[in-house]
Parts: sequence; structure tokens; C-alpha cells
Amino acid sequence: MTISSSLTNDETPLVLDTSVLINLHACTYGERILSALPHGIIVPQIVANELEHETSKANGEHGFLKDLVIAGKVEIATMSDAEYALYARLITGTPSLDDGEASTIAIASERKLLAIIDERKGRTKFSELNNQAVAGWSLDLMLHPDVRGSLGPTTSAEATYLALCDGRMRIAEEHCDHVVNLIGTCRAVDCTCLPGYRYRSRAWRR
Repeated sequence: MTISSSLTNDETPLVLDTSVLINLHACTYGERILSALPHGIIVPQIVANELEHETSKANGEHGFLKDLVIAGKVEIATMSDAEYALYARLITGTPSLDDGEASTIAIASERKLLAIIDERKGRTKFSELNNQAVAGWSLDLMLHPDVRGSLGPTTSAEATYLALCDGRMRIAEEHCDHVVNLIGTCRAVDCTCLPGYRYRSRAWRR
């Protein structure tokens, strides 16, 4: 079973949610991954603000984003009036989204860009607002052929493992078996965020 990145090479800019940045930091190859992608990378100011708290400063997530901005790998975007209006609807609607997801979706929707979001509610809302367009996953960044070509197969697998183990990256149920094949069952047992972990891990330990 194999899967590939859903991202295309049309260079449409990507708008990253907070959890995606956390995954990129956790995998330790985040800057190399973003550098290899043919897309521009946008981070909403609200998402950047979410990494201002003491925990993110202590574990390096805040510095990671700051370094990406300084290096010109990421653009921080403030919302227009129209984007803010959509953002306000998303954080107060039913179901409500958190600030990072809502700002990511608002900017991506209004500017016709692609949101990268792992959370189910946010992915569903992005599709509803954009003619059933499908948001990208953090995993799509790591599986992009340009990224895999840059990192090589061993480092690509390591980055995926660390994003799952340390970043608790979410993936789709249908991608789980492939991801386990990629990182190996011995390491999959460390990744409790994998879909169906409880029943799958019994088989991995045999």
C-alpha cells in the first residue's frame, strides 16, 4: 500500500495552522521541508501569536517560527476586514473553531489559497467554504516528492516518526497502514496518536 502527497506543483501558497507548525518543529527537519516545497508559505498572525506562550518559547516552537520568518521561508499575514469577518463567524459558529484554525481558513478561503489543517472540524469547514476543496495535511508536506527527494527516504521516515511521536501529528485513518510501513512497526508503538492505536498496537507488538 502506498500513498503520495495530495499537494500539486502549481505553487499555490499554503496557509499553515498552529498544529502544522508544531509538527514541523517536532520532526526537527521543518526548515528543510519548507525549503524544498515549491509553494509559498503563509502563517496567520493569530497562529504566530499562539506560539507566544511560555511553553512554546521554552520548547523552541516560538524560535522555530521566528527563524523561518527571518530566513524568508514564511510570511506572516494579518487579516483583511473580509477575512476577519469570516474568522469571527468561524469562532462563534456551531461547531466553533479555535482561533488558529479559523484564521487559517479565513485567509485561505478569501485569498483562494490552500489551508493545511489536520483537525477534522477545520478540514470539514474548509471544504464547506471552498466548493468541497480538500485541505492538506501535515503529512502531505512530508510526503511531497520534492521533500522526499531533498531529505531522502531514511530522513523522510525519521521526520514522519518524530512528528507523530513528539508532535502527535494527526493523519487520516486510510493513511495509517502506509505510515506504519514507512516508519516501521517497532517505532509505530511509540506513536499513540495514530488512528486505532489501541487495537493496531497489539498486532505491532507480536
